[in-house]
Amino acid sequence: MTNNRSRPSDFPRRILLAVTGLSPQVVTETLYALIKKAPRFVPTEIHLITTAEGAERARLSLLHEETGWFHRLCADYELSGVSFGEECIHVIQDPAGGALSDIRTPEENERTADQIVEQVQKLTSDERSALHASIAGGRKTMGFYLGYAMSLYGRPQDRLSHVLVSAPFESHPDFFYPTPESRIIYTPGPDSKPLDTHMAEVTLAEIPYVRLRHGLDERLTDGKTSFSEAVASAQAAVGPVRLVIDLEGKRIEAGGKVLHLPPTQLAFLSWLARRKAEGHGPVRCPCDGAPEPNYAKEYVREYEEIADPQATGTATGLKEGMSKNFFEQTQSRLHRELKKVLGPAGRFAYGVISEGKPKRYELAVGREDIEWGMIRQDDC
Repeated sequence: MTNNRSRPSDFPRRILLAVTGLSPQVVTETLYALIKKAPRFVPTEIHLITTAEGAERARLSLLHEETGWFHRLCADYELSGVSFGEECIHVIQDPAGGALSDIRTPEENERTADQIVEQVQKLTSDERSALHASIAGGRKTMGFYLGYAMSLYGRPQDRLSHVLVSAPFESHPDFFYPTPESRIIYTPGPDSKPLDTHMAEVTLAEIPYVRLRHGLDERLTDGKTSFSEAVASAQAAVGPVRLVIDLEGKRIEAGGKVLHLPPTQLAFLSWLARRKAEGHGPVRCPCDGAPEPNYAKEYVREYEEIADPQATGTATGLKEGMSKNFFEQTQSRLHRELKKVLGPAGRFAYGVISEGKPKRYELAVGREDIEWGMIRQDDC
């Protein structure tokens, strides 16, 4: 059964985002394809990411009051309520805040990547929106960055596509979309011949992509971030697992990141890691019966390794054994700390997992991927 909440056409805010260069036609071509496909997707707004030259071409060829092809398409196909003005054209800026005229150097590519990621993050932050991103225009690196940004931030309702135009209309400077009535344009060159834009075929090729959003650090989905930061977070979520526990420093290294943990959660993690490393089986939650004294003794031994003045008080509080309340609260708080820095995927990779009935709990990390030691200060 299809979940209508992930069907793009059902969302109140429907966005078309395109990267463009010297061929703004990809905007009208993609818009035409979207309104012709089933189910029909009519954007409520259109956004472009482009260079200074690309922005000028889009402004003159698409948005001019008298000759703009965006306005012509809306009139030809009776589209209304599509918001697209000069404020929706986002020009890539250099470090000084000036508009980039082209994208050639490594620094210009880095700026482009960051601003594409920032725009996609912003447009996907609204739960009421569905985003359709087109990689048909602009330099190839722009299309790559947009596709990667969609992998990082795309949700079930978001789509990625490339528009296909039949020959000889493809890349023709005077072709913008198949018109409902005959319109004659001419091929360039000495052997110029007439073409009827009514006969053109434009189709949309949707591109499947892997969605990594739920594995990202929450800070990267809630605010401005760079392309490299977002990639690093995704890599940490899917990369090799390695857990280093530094009890004296009150921190761990997980997924290539250093986390400072409160002593209670750090000792809990170290206790379960120690059991895993030494080949002991999973534990049961004390909710199955009375407080568990052996778990408490093992846990307190880990806690006493942490240079914390509250160790004695913690040992006293667990004198009767580890209770259900202590186990569940400490596990929950540990998972919050992991998720805050490593994202949901990191929380599952380094947190506590359970299986069976009654449930048994153990650390997700394999015994060969756990070590104890001092984390260097320059890693923090």
